[in-house]
Amino acid sequence: MQNILEKTLDELIQEFQAFKLPAFRAKQVYAWLHRKLTYDFSEMSDLSKEIRAFLPEKYSIYLPKTKKTSKSKDGTKKYLFELEDGCLIETVFMETREERKTVCISTQVGCPLGCAFCATGKMPFKRNLTAAEIIGQLYQIAKEYPDISNLVFMGMGEPFLNYENVMKAVNILLSDQGANFGQRRITISTSGIPDKIMAFAREDSQVRLAVSLNSADGKVRSELMPVNIKYPLPKLMEAVEYYISKTGRRVTLEYIMLEGVNDSEEAAEKLVRLCKKLSVTVNLITYSRVVYNFKPSPKEVVDYFVAYLNANGIVTTVRRSRGEEIKAACGQLAAKNKA
Repeated sequence: MQNILEKTLDELIQEFQAFKLPAFRAKQVYAWLHRKLTYDFSEMSDLSKEIRAFLPEKYSIYLPKTKKTSKSKDGTKKYLFELEDGCLIETVFMETREERKTVCISTQVGCPLGCAFCATGKMPFKRNLTAAEIIGQLYQIAKEYPDISNLVFMGMGEPFLNYENVMKAVNILLSDQGANFGQRRITISTSGIPDKIMAFAREDSQVRLAVSLNSADGKVRSELMPVNIKYPLPKLMEAVEYYISKTGRRVTLEYIMLEGVNDSEEAAEKLVRLCKKLSVTVNLITYSRVVYNFKPSPKEVVDYFVAYLNANGIVTTVRRSRGEEIKAACGQLAAKNKA
């Protein structure tokens, strides 16, 4: 039986018409699910009793189950979710001083890319999440925090290796008949899958793109991120340039600062050369200890990077890690799934 959360409105209308039900009934159900966050057909009060009895014969409604939560001193909250098949994922809610309420969504159970600094990369990769499982994380958290303002696909997994399900989930969330989430309040972060970056450029979407760069030196990046061996830096940057030219939108380049690895003056110079002619923002990220052969760059080194990049015309921001003590910060998500 299909999870009805998986359905776009168009798909639901087509299926309802095949059941001899009018399109407006599909719109009613869609609004109950995605706007009113109601997950029991019997509670959909503007449907007839016959329809409410009929729908459970055709569809299930399943959201990830909350198995455990942890909350840090800064208010960050991590959720351990169990999926229908028993697989586990982690999702994070963050609230900043600017009153931005952000959910960091996972897209895979584990991750196949094995980045050297990332806890998720140490997990065995199990499978992609369905669109319903992606959406379900947000909807579970929205029960507790109904005024979520931002959504980032930066949790467990590589979103662009699950491209179809991720984009389907995004389009469902954007639907003005449903959640009606603002496009510019969604960011998808990729480690750099060039063909999917180019496909994303053709989506005609205002959803933001972030690329996990971490080094402007191909050799160093390959050591940190094995994906760079398959998709070398020149190929990645060609796709980034295509995205910028196609969409006219700025790309965020994420750069985790690792002491003695990618934080030298030479590394800063290479980063400037890479970014100089591109419409990008460099987001420097303070490293949260995951793998103990890496250390976070000292504050004075981060400050030097910021000053150097800004002096060379590169828009630069610093993202301080949140939720570190509950292992909810960037690169720390690692739900323990059995092999």
